[in-house]
Amino acid sequence: MVFMGDRATLLETGRFVQHRVHRPGSAMNAAFGGTAAGNDETTDTPETPETPETPEIIKATETAETAGCAATVESTEFTEDTGSARTGRSVGATGTSGSAESPESAESEARHRRAADAGDTASMSVLGALLLRRGDLDAAEPYLRGATAEGDRAAANNLGVLLHQRGYVDDAAGWWRIAAVAGSAAAAHALGRHYRERGDEPGAEYWLRQSAEQGHALGAYALADLLEHRSDVGAERWLRAAAEQGHREAAYRLARLLDRNAADDPHDAFGRPGLGPGAGELPGASGRAARRKDDGPVAGPATGRVGEAEQWYRQAAARGHRRAALHLGAILEQRGEPKEAGRWYLISAKAGEARAACALGFLLRDAGDEESAAVWWLRAAQDGDGNAANALGALHAARGEQQTAERWYRAAMDAGDVNGAYNLGLLCAAQDRTPQAEQWYRRAAYAGHREAANALAVLLLQAGDATGAEPWFSKAAEAGSVDAAFNLGILYSGRDEDRMALVWYERAAAAGHTEAALQVGMALLHHGEEQEAERHLRCAAGGGSAEAAFRLAGVLDSRQPPPGPPALGEPMPEKTECEEWYERAAEQGHRRAQVRVGMLAAARGDVDSAARWYREAAESGSRNGAFNLGLLLAREGSEREAALWWSRAANDGHGRAALRLALLAARRGELTEGQRWCARAVQLGPAEVAERAARLSEALHQELTA
Repeated sequence: MVFMGDRATLLETGRFVQHRVHRPGSAMNAAFGGTAAGNDETTDTPETPETPETPEIIKATETAETAGCAATVESTEFTEDTGSARTGRSVGATGTSGSAESPESAESEARHRRAADAGDTASMSVLGALLLRRGDLDAAEPYLRGATAEGDRAAANNLGVLLHQRGYVDDAAGWWRIAAVAGSAAAAHALGRHYRERGDEPGAEYWLRQSAEQGHALGAYALADLLEHRSDVGAERWLRAAAEQGHREAAYRLARLLDRNAADDPHDAFGRPGLGPGAGELPGASGRAARRKDDGPVAGPATGRVGEAEQWYRQAAARGHRRAALHLGAILEQRGEPKEAGRWYLISAKAGEARAACALGFLLRDAGDEESAAVWWLRAAQDGDGNAANALGALHAARGEQQTAERWYRAAMDAGDVNGAYNLGLLCAAQDRTPQAEQWYRRAAYAGHREAANALAVLLLQAGDATGAEPWFSKAAEAGSVDAAFNLGILYSGRDEDRMALVWYERAAAAGHTEAALQVGMALLHHGEEQEAERHLRCAAGGGSAEAAFRLAGVLDSRQPPPGPPALGEPMPEKTECEEWYERAAEQGHRRAQVRVGMLAAARGDVDSAARWYREAAESGSRNGAFNLGLLLAREGSEREAALWWSRAANDGHGRAALRLALLAARRGELTEGQRWCARAVQLGPAEVAERAARLSEALHQELTA
């Protein structure tokens, strides 16, 4: 190199100070070089093979104050996943690279060429940059060397770019160092990237920080990438600085960082890793398949930071970042704006993002358009998205096309989605192909799929292998499967190990398992802990358990005195909370609750409601409902119909109904029939009924033998 050194040495030699003023005709040079650094972006194409980094070419400027401003022609880019350098072209002041020049540009170039040939430093720098941008390295080099010899730092940077493109990396670094020491932010960025590629992180950080502190977007982004690689909290500051200058990859990564900080841990975009549909479900499309933990959508608790993340996603997406569009769509979908979410999914999917195509398919399916959903799932599946392949498998399974469904589930499995093996197990189980189902469940379970482990344990338990089932239940439950925790409770309860059963029931109940909450509530009631039992019963009843609603109503009912019949002229009393819970259980088909609601209605004098609930219970097989309905009908004078319901109840083992039939037969003079029903009542009981039936039978016997 002609000269090397630090800033002090360069200032002593008087080089790269640029204190002289050029003639007014050079004003166009500044305009030529005035393109904003906002065009310096990274591209969202991790699938594209990486290419060596090409540093940016900067334009010559009029004064020392503007000499560091750059118009990027070839921008330094980094892939999303690794931060590795790659090259991309951006639009410069004269249009896209390789486009035909306008007459004005040609005239400007001719003017710069004449001035450069006459020895004008600024024009040599501008002309060299223009020729370098075109790829005419041989023509550019003498002009850049000439401008560099006169102390033009933009030319020094661009000479480094030229040498880098020719493969003289060390020589290029020397010129970048000279330009960077003289204040070129672009050169400092290129030099920092050079040091990082060489493994010199301290040197890289020094020069990238110099570039970033001068407001250079690419320098700020590269510095943030380096700091984030070290898990340095300072990365956010520089990502923000680059994003605020329009750097779309910085905006995307800043949004991702805000997401992770808001949620306190990485989370996943369209479902839970390793999870498929719940046990017993055949379709695999109800759950979004596993995603990379560092690439999920926003769902954190810190609303302010989540809102800020959305703004940066939106900025990056508006500039064509397909993954930002994907995450923005996810945010909008979670917020209940499917139409707007679909628009961003569509943009991302058209740009080649398979996950967006898959998510768009789910939106269309939820809107009832399965045909369009299948089109997007097919597109995503063909691009290797396992979740979309699972969705297609579920779609064909629902249509009864088992072979096609199996093919797509296998495709999902081949794409690395463990849900594919789980869904194959569900498919085989639905077809009673138990050995194949066990094989697929086992494969998914060994891969860490907790619901597959639970399903495998259920299969083993059904086959009588409780010893083999228990470890899989335990593994699934420890991994977070609520169903497996509940099943462990059932397993221990069947062995009369009530303490261990309660432990697992409580664990499942804490995770929202309705039936587990019911079991915990019943256990607490058994131990006399009524208040705590009520809390669990309310949870289970609120989750839709009819039995829990009935037992909760019973707890509340036991705390209040029985209501008396309303006085004449008084309004009918309002329903109590316990009656509301009885009614909720009754509406879900709980027979005992239906009988109880009928009794409460009868106590209020609401005969019609009482008859309706008794009839529903009786028709469902409740002998108490049939008996009470018979009583109600008999009071209304319909003894014949009452006898029919009492007969049904007595035949189902209701002693009081048999006694009523005996009394009815005695009044009608059917003494033999009365004796038969008396014998049935004595047999069924209870004791007081048996005693009355025996006395009546004796009286009938005496009447018959008199």
